[in-house]
Amino acid sequence: MLSCYEDVLSLTKKLVHTESIVNTEGEQLLAEQLYEMLKSWTYFNEHPEQVRCVQTVNDHIRRSNVLACIRGTKAASARTVILMGHIDTVGIDDFGHLKDKACRPDELKEALADESLPSAIRQQLDSGEWMFGRGVLDMKSGVASNLYLLRYYAEHPEELAGNLVLIAECDEEDSSHGILSALYPLQEWKQQYDFEYVAAINSDLVSPRYEGDENRYVYKGTVGKLLPSFFITGAETHVGACFEGLDPNFIASELTRRINYNPELSDEAYGESTAPPVSLKQMDLKPSYTVQTALAAYVYYNFLVHSWSPKKVLEKLKEQAHLAFDSVLQLFEERYCAYCARSGEPYQEIPWTSRVYTYEEMNELLTRDWGDAYTRHMETYMRELLADTSLDSRMYAARVVEEAWKWMKDKRPAIIIFYSSIYSPRVELTDKTENERNLSLALEQAVAYVQPHYEHPIQIRHFFPYISDMSFVALSDDEESIRSEADNNPAFGQKYSVDYEAIRNLNVPVINVGPYGYDAHKKYERIEMTFSLEIVPNITNQIIRSLLA
Repeated sequence: MLSCYEDVLSLTKKLVHTESIVNTEGEQLLAEQLYEMLKSWTYFNEHPEQVRCVQTVNDHIRRSNVLACIRGTKAASARTVILMGHIDTVGIDDFGHLKDKACRPDELKEALADESLPSAIRQQLDSGEWMFGRGVLDMKSGVASNLYLLRYYAEHPEELAGNLVLIAECDEEDSSHGILSALYPLQEWKQQYDFEYVAAINSDLVSPRYEGDENRYVYKGTVGKLLPSFFITGAETHVGACFEGLDPNFIASELTRRINYNPELSDEAYGESTAPPVSLKQMDLKPSYTVQTALAAYVYYNFLVHSWSPKKVLEKLKEQAHLAFDSVLQLFEERYCAYCARSGEPYQEIPWTSRVYTYEEMNELLTRDWGDAYTRHMETYMRELLADTSLDSRMYAARVVEEAWKWMKDKRPAIIIFYSSIYSPRVELTDKTENERNLSLALEQAVAYVQPHYEHPIQIRHFFPYISDMSFVALSDDEESIRSEADNNPAFGQKYSVDYEAIRNLNVPVINVGPYGYDAHKKYERIEMTFSLEIVPNITNQIIRSLLA
């Protein structure tokens, strides 16, 4: 076992002290500080070309990744392991009056001692075994672990029969510009040094899966994340004659009732299930108050996947949309009949039926109906819409769908399903390739080696349960599935882009070995120091030694 606790602790504090909130100048500042630190090492004095501070591409602000590589001298080998972790954090406003201490773990600990705290948090604080502060868990202690190992092998390259690459990436917390930009220097090094990337080890946070869970987890692969979105059109009417129209909010509500928390929409693989989808926005698109019902509504849901492709998710949600639409029409008719019986007004047959299209299907229909006139109009509209910087990808996509809908000849109520945000692809370790088998075995052996030195059980699971940059170093989806996501996302290639070919060129099996703690993104973010500062680097080191022996 490496005696690394104090060194990783010192590196963690150094990283945490720089406030590197995503989409702020702090991201760039920390990257520059990290780059200068690495350049000061003897190894990089002798090999300055092997450490780089590289600005992101196609980004709206200036920020950079830091990359470094150690070339082992024990034996000539192209085999290369990537250590990865992000250096940005979420904001600190939730710290309130302790905001100025959020990035000062020692000062924060003293201040929290005078606070009224929940009993469990008080006990952890008083034990001296936990560190508090923004970024300690998500995920600067993980980056510190990687830095410690990089420094160790910079001082002992003779112990490596292969190579070690570090990526400290920015912008994981927003749009993953960091890792997507890092794909290109990784490819350059692959060609320059003839690297064969055999594994990637991410060092993002791990937390209990349920209350009272004493296990510590390491993960093979990662969950995927989609943002399926629904543009819902109704039939506008005056509220005094409400049954003459169809309120799209009525449909949206039933759609959310069916989708939210629905375990049938949890994707199961290897005996592990994703959390079910949950609504992240539900609104109508009326610009202001009137006594007319809304013409359209917009909802979107967080959707996690282990094995389902973007195409499969669309198929499942199209079925749910039809069920919701049918249910709404049935309830509408029942209530309309009851109202007619009470009011004495004559019943009129309902003119609507369930209609659901994907964005791709609607586009194909409109192209057939209108040809180049529609295509040219939408290209111009989308280009001009980009000038409105107040629109994020979600609202940009909704406005594009709304504009396309205006061209529909049949304006009866309908649901249009599309994606409106970046897809974080699932990554599955199937053990079908030699690299995957070697990494799985190395992980199992590392856990077995370290477990006797730690009191809590360390368990291996298949899918890291949170969104992470692991999604952008390998692809488990085939090209048809990826194309389905892009073709059904109006924001793809406009508000953001993903070079899936670059991901396929890297395509390295990836696992997560990261710090353990609670309350990431919250005021009481904290790590259990023994596991995070000692056990994590030792597990990671054993994997490195197994793969590059």
